[in-house]
Amino acid sequence: MAFESLSDKLQNVFKKLRGKGRLTEADVSAAMKEVKMALLEADVNFKVVKQFIKSVEERAVGEDILNGLNPGQMVIKIVNEEMTALMGSETTELEMQPGKAITVIMMCGLQGAGKTTTTAKIAGKLKLKGKKPLLVACDVYRPAAIEQLQVNGAKQEVEVFSMGTDHSPVDIAKAGILHAEKNNQNVVILDTAGRLHVDEAMMEELQNIKANVAVHQTLLVVDAMTGQDAVNVAKEFDEKIGVTGVVLTKMDGDTRGGAALSVKAVTGKPILFIGMGEKLSDLEQFYPDRMAGRILGMGDVLTLIDKVSANVDIDADKEREMAGRMKKGKFDFNDYLESMKQMRNMGGLTSILGMLPGIGNKLGDIESMVDEKQMAQTEAIVLSMTPKERANPKLLNPSRKHRIARGAGVDIAVVNRFIKQFEQSQKMMKQMPGMMGGMGKKGRGMRFPF
Repeated sequence: MAFESLSDKLQNVFKKLRGKGRLTEADVSAAMKEVKMALLEADVNFKVVKQFIKSVEERAVGEDILNGLNPGQMVIKIVNEEMTALMGSETTELEMQPGKAITVIMMCGLQGAGKTTTTAKIAGKLKLKGKKPLLVACDVYRPAAIEQLQVNGAKQEVEVFSMGTDHSPVDIAKAGILHAEKNNQNVVILDTAGRLHVDEAMMEELQNIKANVAVHQTLLVVDAMTGQDAVNVAKEFDEKIGVTGVVLTKMDGDTRGGAALSVKAVTGKPILFIGMGEKLSDLEQFYPDRMAGRILGMGDVLTLIDKVSANVDIDADKEREMAGRMKKGKFDFNDYLESMKQMRNMGGLTSILGMLPGIGNKLGDIESMVDEKQMAQTEAIVLSMTPKERANPKLLNPSRKHRIARGAGVDIAVVNRFIKQFEQSQKMMKQMPGMMGGMGKKGRGMRFPF
């Protein structure tokens, strides 16, 4: 999980600060040394770390803070604010041309960063916002890249324009824009070729496209797992072709955090999106304040609510009916399947828990407790039931349970244990109806497997 190691180290530093009634300059200095080491180990740019520590210390070592009621909390607040500022302070939206004018977005990056998949992800996001995007396959060196774009475009229900590998990227880009004009498409996204490393041929090709086509946004896709190398790549691309914004991919992997914390400070270019998984829906708007909260273990409830809102597809009447059943402890296995579906759409249970305040530094322990294989097994058990059995668990007599066990490929003891847990969950839900109150108006309809 992204930032896990950095988050653990920072939270341990802050735990010491909270434990002190009063702070001295020496306390702050010692804490900042630990923060500095944690950031450097996370592969944050050295100059960025140096300036960050200087800014925090200048604000923290003041009479008002050291003599305040809760100096430890104040220092943590300052670190949070400075970290947010480091990543850009405000969220940067992808700018579109006004009215019916076509917005041309050029995607660029090295091979292996996930550029083609990200191109389709962005098209899907823009489509949800009411845009009519067109994907244009400008990578003429890898037929597989064209095919991948076509497959992902079909999944997003977005048209892909391709002329194969026998035309120049410039001609393909021009033809793609003409196609968009004729078909009333208002966003053209150019998927350009990548290389294994930055070279002159790639830069010349991108420069030629920009010289012959009015490109409004140039988005660089970089692999966050490469740490400081990702920042160096961003700087080089920006110097050679001019980058509008950055997309960090593989933020769900073993990311130390250096790229996210350095790229804005080093290049001056904002992070627009972060890729959090392989699915085409796994692309999040980048919010500097929310990311700082995740790193510092404060959670990210706002993004969790956004995920709930985006993935809960349920009408008001059905929602009220289901909430009523849950409060009475009468939810059934159909509700369980719906919960599993929603949870997967939001990135899985581990992803959801990671956004809750205070969970960040315990996520490693939780991950070992969350058995995804077992969850898939319980889903197979429910899918082996008949519709009547799912709607009325009381029908599950011994012979039916044996049939379900055979259908799911598990031992009868596994089926019995799952049904017993399910019944216990029904009783618990009935006793604690207040817990089902949701997460406010925006987060209604969120349910978890039991």
